[in-house]
Parts: sequence; structure tokens; C-alpha cells
Amino acid sequence: MPTPAWGGAGTPSLPLPLPLPLPLPPLAVVIPTLNEAAHLPLLLAQLAAMPALVGEVLVVDGGSSDGTGAIARLAGARLMANSGGRGAQLALGACQTTAPWLLFLHGDTRLPPAWAAAVTLALAAPPAGWYFQLQIEGAGLGLGLLQAGVALRSRWRQRPYGDQGLLVRRDDYLAAGGFRPLPLMEDLDLVERLAGRLRLRCLGPGLLVAGRRWRRLGLWGCLWQNWRLRRAWRRGVGAEALAQCYYSLEPTGLKKAGSSIS
Repeated sequence: MPTPAWGGAGTPSLPLPLPLPLPLPPLAVVIPTLNEAAHLPLLLAQLAAMPALVGEVLVVDGGSSDGTGAIARLAGARLMANSGGRGAQLALGACQTTAPWLLFLHGDTRLPPAWAAAVTLALAAPPAGWYFQLQIEGAGLGLGLLQAGVALRSRWRQRPYGDQGLLVRRDDYLAAGGFRPLPLMEDLDLVERLAGRLRLRCLGPGLLVAGRRWRRLGLWGCLWQNWRLRRAWRRGVGAEALAQCYYSLEPTGLKKAGSSIS
């Protein structure tokens, strides 16, 4: 039987137990960007303030010319490049991270103050997918009514869109087939498949979205454009044609010559 080592005070020096490994943060955040230097710093700072929750932040940039990539690096996020559109950016980001939960956020969003508490509760809840309430930057009765309508659509029709964020367990994301590399409608395409597998539930607080598009096209112009694009998508129009129409609209909301969505 081995003789125990004795310390200087005459007491045996027993081996100390090995420290237990600290639990890894459960969340990987994927952010597709294109010229988001004005909005990205605050979002990355909010994520960096929660290191026990957020283990990975991956910014997938589509070819920004405004310093978005440099901002991501300075904030400590991983940076990758993909110019294939937002669907391809999101798909790449998901497969390049390893955490058990995925949070997809657009680069022009700002998290609500209570976001970390809401996400933590969701991680411990029964299996579901999760989204934030939509809160568009700005004020007015029209935006308030729009946001109320989005809340109803998201809850009852199970159709939250990408600007509301998406929190999902990696296993559920993969089982649903993940994001397809679509240049437009990548969010609707995925949530339709997710909603066939599990309930999509609201995290509660509002995710603040930049209001630039709503200011540029006007409230009714945005609603009209969104309705037409969704209708064309359901009728089988390809995502490439929809993206051409979406990105070729003039600030007035009218189509340029050559657009063909009706």
C-alpha cells in the first residue's frame, strides 16, 4: 500500500480533484451582412456582453464596401465571405458553427434589453422553434398596426420572417433541411418546413429592425411589394426572378423596365 505524502505541518498531502470542465456556451449566432457598418457594431456588442450564453458569432458577408468586415473582426466575431445571397450566407454560417443551438439574426437588427433572459428560458423549454416580435424603427399608427398584424400572422399561421430572428436547436434545423441557398424567400422557405415539424413560438420582446426600407418605399409600398412577392412565390415563380424584382425596385416603389412579377 503506497505511503501518503506528508506536508510540512505533518498532515498528509492528498491529490486535489481535477476541476470539472466549464459548460460550453450553448448558442451560435449567424449574421448575414451586406453594407451594415452603421448597424452591426451595437448588435455585436450586445452579443459579446453575454459570453456564458453566446459561444460563437459568425458574420457571413456578401461583399460589403463600407467596412462591415473590419467591424466584425474588431468586435471579435468570425468572418466569412459568400456573395451568393442571404440564403447561401445563412446556410454557410450554420454549417461552420458547432453549438447545439442556432440564432439567426439580420445585420440591421438590435436585440431587446431582455433578450438573453428570454433566450435562456427558451433553451430550457419543450422542443420548439423561436422568434422575436417585430419592432420596426420609427413610430406611427401604421407601423403599430403592421406590427400587430405580423404578431398574429407569426402566431396563428406559424410564419415569422427572417427580420424577426430565428432560434432553433441544431438538430431540428438539420432535420428540416436547413436554409437553402436562395437569393430571396429563404426565410419563408425554411419556416414552412420547420412549422411542419415543431411549433414556432414567440420569445416575447421586440427585435428592433432598421426602418430604412419602410421609409424608402413607404408603408403601403412595402406591404404591396411583400404581398406580390409572396403570391408569386406560392405560384411557383423562382427565387432568382423574385430577387431580381425585389432588388430592382426604384425608391418610388415602381418596377424598373424588365421586371416581370405580377
